[in-house]
Amino acid sequence: MVTILQARPHSGASPAPARPAPLDVAQAVHAVVRCKWSLQILAQVRRGVRRPGAIRRACPRLSTKVLNERLQKMLRFGILERAAFPEIPPRVEYRLTSFGRRFVAILDAIDRLQASVLDAPRERSGDGARQASRAGRHAGQTKEER
Repeated sequence: MVTILQARPHSGASPAPARPAPLDVAQAVHAVVRCKWSLQILAQVRRGVRRPGAIRRACPRLSTKVLNERLQKMLRFGILERAAFPEIPPRVEYRLTSFGRRFVAILDAIDRLQASVLDAPRERSGDGARQASRAGRHAGQTKEER
């Protein structure tokens, strides 16, 4: 028997709402893209590295604390789901949800856009701009000093 856990509502004094609030995709993208560890964790999960210990070993200098924080955040956003296996020792695995697969497609599109920007030929300055640049370098110098 496998127990799959997804995002849980915060426990508090008030009862949980009947329907969860809609996910703010822009907030999820911002939270994941601005964090280098989240991107690396997602890359590992996409490669098939599902267990927390294996993810930590695959990401040098990633602490267990930060790994757990990032995994919890991606669980809350619904990007990952957690599967707990009733074994001894206990085994936990993370995998992408259907939303998570669509989410990483957005990240792939960002990568493709960045690659196209880097591969695009740079606009060359015209002769006028080149001459103005030279004039700027020699400003304040007489013709003989140049």
